[in-house]
Amino acid sequence: MLIASGGGVGYLPAAPGTWGSLVALPVNLLLLRLPGLGYPLSLAVIFLLAVYTAGAAEKITDRKDPGLIVIDEVMGMLIALIGVPMHLLPWLLAFGLFRLFDIAKPWPVSWADRHLNGGLGIVLDDVLAGGYAWLVLRVILAFFPQLAA
Repeated sequence: MLIASGGGVGYLPAAPGTWGSLVALPVNLLLLRLPGLGYPLSLAVIFLLAVYTAGAAEKITDRKDPGLIVIDEVMGMLIALIGVPMHLLPWLLAFGLFRLFDIAKPWPVSWADRHLNGGLGIVLDDVLAGGYAWLVLRVILAFFPQLAA
């Protein structure tokens, strides 16, 4: 439950998904320090851990995708931050875009949210939302590279 709740932030009374998204920022800082393939391998491990712990937490609480599970937001934000320059503005944009896509759930995010069950269903819609955020941020930075300087 500690992992699924993002170190306990999922238990905060308001906006647990937003708090969970913020947990990803220091995690990403740590991952960026890893040598070689450490970063992508860590993302793969975190994904597997997120799917497992989210599924287990769903069973423990006996509720479908309860709000206290925020490891999916952590994973989605980590996807949104892949290769993003370590500057405040791009990270804030990644955060805002991820929250937008996580809440709005454009297709196929909405499809994954409605049709997949268990830990994979909980995590995959956030991974897709993170992918959308990453893509849009890449376009923004391509047109406005000064935002990353």
